[in-house]
Amino acid sequence: MSRAEAQAPLHGVSERAGAHAAAGRELKERYTAADLAVFTRDEARRFAPGGDGDPQNNVVLAWELLYRLEPELYDRLASAERLHPGVVSWLPRGVDRIAEVGAGTGRLTMELMARGQHVVAVEPALPLRRILRRKLAAAGYGGRVRVVPGFFDQLPLPGDFADLVVACSAFTPSAGHGGDAGLAEMERVCRPGGCVAIIWPNHLEWLAARGYRYVSFPGPASVEFRSCREAVELAEIFYPKAADAVRRRGEQSVPFEVLGVNPPRDLAFKVMAG
Repeated sequence: MSRAEAQAPLHGVSERAGAHAAAGRELKERYTAADLAVFTRDEARRFAPGGDGDPQNNVVLAWELLYRLEPELYDRLASAERLHPGVVSWLPRGVDRIAEVGAGTGRLTMELMARGQHVVAVEPALPLRRILRRKLAAAGYGGRVRVVPGFFDQLPLPGDFADLVVACSAFTPSAGHGGDAGLAEMERVCRPGGCVAIIWPNHLEWLAARGYRYVSFPGPASVEFRSCREAVELAEIFYPKAADAVRRRGEQSVPFEVLGVNPPRDLAFKVMAG
């Protein structure tokens, strides 16, 4: 743990974040421009260029603030949105090194332990890194995973480093969250013959134009909340249009189709030329 991480507030949650959580408001209403002060200089340059931005009119910016102001809330959602087992089974097994970009709080990281000997988890948000480290230590994986700060367009890894380079629910074509520069970095880090995989991708045509192939796995998929109460609470924040339907169902397991979200059952991949 770096000195900056050791001196940070527990999980990076400020007093303002506590007020947000108590309010129970949906994501786009939880933060204001004043909350942009939580960003580091590098984060502000990527997510709020010019030093301004309105998270109530920019949902991408609201998500970035969520990661830093209410990381435990995000972790509850990510833990419920489980990956289709076919996605994890598809990933190469028995490789030496894996690089995961945008690791978050470990939705995929914990699954990667069975696929490779060594994992480097790159995550820009300090509060999410702290939660991920805590989870890895509790599971006894701390010695096999190196958690480091970094952005898609500036990965802190050498070229030809990993057999598998993967991002889950983090990569988009936008410059701040990947784009051409981020994709080039992921490919730079991947060794010849290795695989770059984008799990739960969007903009499939954009990836296809860059040589990526698509795989999807059939079968039902649901968000597995810890309780009926949590299902309603998190739906009100993250899926407000579906909150009434979730409340009427009265179940902790909610199909993705009820929430109006494509389930995490697919991936796009590219095998690097030898």
